[in-house]
Amino acid sequence: MKTLMVDMDHVITNGRYFDYICEFLGENLELEKQQTYYLQDLVSHQKEEFWEWVKEKNFYEKAPLYQDCYSVLEKLNQKYELYIVTAYLWTDVIDLSGENLKNKYYYLRKMLPFIKPKQYIFTTNKKMIPFDIKVDDRVDNLEQASTKILFSAWHNKKLTEKELKEKGIIRVNDWKEIEELLLNEK
Repeated sequence: MKTLMVDMDHVITNGRYFDYICEFLGENLELEKQQTYYLQDLVSHQKEEFWEWVKEKNFYEKAPLYQDCYSVLEKLNQKYELYIVTAYLWTDVIDLSGENLKNKYYYLRKMLPFIKPKQYIFTTNKKMIPFDIKVDDRVDNLEQASTKILFSAWHNKKLTEKELKEKGIIRVNDWKEIEELLLNEK
């Protein structure tokens, strides 16, 4: 059975991080218009105040799954040795990372109950773990995979098909495309 790594943030859910940044700034920003992967750059001038304000908030409370994610993951879980692999450390506020880990754990338990906790991998470096297939929104996290699937997100839209092809990466825009690619193969 082939191994399959699926990232959590910006692949399964966006969480509430960007919502909290907008609320803190008192602005209605659009995620798709952001240029940086690191959304905390938007509050860099008020970093300490932001983390103090947000430290008690759950970034996954009431965060929806992406459309079709549940049903496709349920099918993938039957065909592949599936793991949800997600980073949880915040380097700016390392001591708050334990709360983030807990919130991610309980989110996965609640939203994807068919995926067992032994299928969760919480790490800081996804590219060091080999899998047959990887699905992630960051190109560098796709290293050490035979099949590399880039999930489209605001920060990777500028990558051209030529650039992706040179790296052996397939771009998908939604969970239906993942279903077609990984479940409906001939």
